[in-house]
Amino acid sequence: MIFLPIALYLEYFRPDAHTLIFFASCIAIIPLAGLMGRATEQIANRAGEGIGGLLNATFGNAAELIIAIVALRAGQIEIVKASLTGSIIGNVLLVLGASFLAGGLRYTIQEFNTITARAQAQMLLVSAIAVAIPGLFHAIRPVDANANEGTISLIIAALLIALYILSLIFALRTHKHLFAGAHDAASQAHADEQWSLRRALIILGVATVLIAWLSEILVGSVEEAATAIGMSKVFVGVIIVAVIGNAAEHSTAVIAAIRNRMDLSIGIALGSSTQIALFVAPLLVFLSYAIGKTPMNLSFTLGETFAILIGALITAHVTSDGHSNWFTGALLLALYSILAVGFFHVPG
Repeated sequence: MIFLPIALYLEYFRPDAHTLIFFASCIAIIPLAGLMGRATEQIANRAGEGIGGLLNATFGNAAELIIAIVALRAGQIEIVKASLTGSIIGNVLLVLGASFLAGGLRYTIQEFNTITARAQAQMLLVSAIAVAIPGLFHAIRPVDANANEGTISLIIAALLIALYILSLIFALRTHKHLFAGAHDAASQAHADEQWSLRRALIILGVATVLIAWLSEILVGSVEEAATAIGMSKVFVGVIIVAVIGNAAEHSTAVIAAIRNRMDLSIGIALGSSTQIALFVAPLLVFLSYAIGKTPMNLSFTLGETFAILIGALITAHVTSDGHSNWFTGALLLALYSILAVGFFHVPG
């Protein structure tokens, strides 16, 4: 939290120190995102199982959504798409890989609910294909043809949100017994301290305001910082911004795996990715027409599309048998590192 005043000081008293401003604001967002997630969970625990689950599902990626909205308003569409890509592959490769590795070093074989894991992986795969469609049309269209990518993206975004709503009905109503284990584990993970509703609401409000403020600072410094340290904006969005926005969830998933609570760990990693793909990304498409400088579509770069597809495919494969071990985690981390190397060398 010490980086919060440091970031504010640098922004208003050393505005030319773009690299320091960028990294200070990134680090300051991490504990605030953790507080926001904790406050949301405390409110959800008091709202009943159905509404509580809906709150957790809706606000689970609030920090990433705030950063993306700020970037959208600033016209940084490239950063928005890169951060969405990074959030998806970061959760299914980095978080899941670290969880498998950390848990596997303590337990030879760990087991988890294959039904819920497979449902999450299937949703992620469908959303990955949906995201690839506008880019595919863009790539294969004749040079003199004008593909209406905006309309295609709006229709796909509406379908993805409809699928997200159906997934909530599936998890919270018709098949909620299948997800009870993960919910129980999540509640037990923070059973050591209960906040009052007033405290949770105040912390949620303050954390939201501060994250929005820091996101403005982060987005304002990202272009100059990326140039100064020799990184492309795509790499900054895919790797750095995405990791920062998901840091609190990353640690929770890994700790859960170390405690052999793999349903919780899998639920965090896959659940966060599916929320980004099915809810956050399409929501930003619609919001771009209201608050963005230019409308956003779902036409990602070839590299981003490939990363999302390969992440979804490998996730569906490694979660299909309901078992995990440390070597599978190492493979996922290796794949994430390979993709990071590729994005680092993207020009511009």
